[in-house]
Amino acid sequence: MPFSRTSRIGTSGIDRRLFLTSVLGAAAGVAGLSGCADSSAAADSKDALSAPLVAKVPAGTSLKIASYSGTQQLQLKLGKLGAPPFKVSTWANISAGPDVINAFRAGSLDVANNAGIPPIQAHFQGYDAKIVALNITRKPNYLFATKPGSDIRSVEDFKGKKLAFSQGQAQGVVLLRALKKAGLAYDEVKLVPLTSNQFFTALQSGQVDVAPLPNSQSPAYFQQYGHKGARAITTDVVDLLNLLWAPASVLSDPAKAAAVAAYIPYWAKGQVWTYENPDIWNEEFYVKTQNLTLAQAKAVTALANKPLFPTSWDEAIKWEQETADLLAEGGFVKKFDVGGLFDHRFEGIAAKAVPAEYRR
Repeated sequence: MPFSRTSRIGTSGIDRRLFLTSVLGAAAGVAGLSGCADSSAAADSKDALSAPLVAKVPAGTSLKIASYSGTQQLQLKLGKLGAPPFKVSTWANISAGPDVINAFRAGSLDVANNAGIPPIQAHFQGYDAKIVALNITRKPNYLFATKPGSDIRSVEDFKGKKLAFSQGQAQGVVLLRALKKAGLAYDEVKLVPLTSNQFFTALQSGQVDVAPLPNSQSPAYFQQYGHKGARAITTDVVDLLNLLWAPASVLSDPAKAAAVAAYIPYWAKGQVWTYENPDIWNEEFYVKTQNLTLAQAKAVTALANKPLFPTSWDEAIKWEQETADLLAEGGFVKKFDVGGLFDHRFEGIAAKAVPAEYRR
């Protein structure tokens, strides 16, 4: 077996479950308290989650939506998609899975855009949230960057190296899948627990030998450190799911659930518009807001995935189950059936909102 439950995380040999306990901290405590809620309230919530969606968003309904670096607002503005039939009370600049979960818990966020692993992590923490829309990713969104001066040239060379690892984010599952494909056991590498916003600095300082960087961030890194021996290790490992999800408490509110359903087409159309208008997006987003050069921006959009919104969630559920099983195999979460993470009332809404070439 390539993965061992007895292996350790990081250079200090911290046990995975001890590490998780320290990371989850108060959040886990909140989850424990929520488990003491009245059973009748839980039953009412379950019934509300199975109730049909109302056809019209009630007047006065608002949503707090995550929009990293203003991407969604910019898509709506440039794409001229019109105003949604609800009020957006907050466009929160939140993207990392752990941050989104904390915002959900605090009631400061109603819906977010993430990869497949944060909903699994939320479930492990005892927090109930559901997936409501899916975009299938076919090409890798990440590559593995080495520190300057590294002699690493392949994933097989990761053996014995310090690897940046974020358990609750897409970068984490990309790394685990790459290790499994290369036949490397956890105890053959040193997983260094970091959040993705620390990866760049960790590479620069040599704290880690390798870190998975998104395609949008890697051009800037290699422009700065490529001449110093930093290398890109590319693989065909994909993070299949780009999704929208929301707390069960939000989705059990008929008005907010209707607003989420109304928001999904805007989310889907915004991604299609961005894909179809790379020149405008390069200038307005990457150059003006992300400080990339035009050449760097073009390199990023050249790697962009064509949006694909499934009419059926079967493939996504299978992939999500494989991901959860992979995490459970390494002792990061407990094994569970991921079917409960999907709210099928919303299945197909995104696909119906886009032209046929963007459906699958």
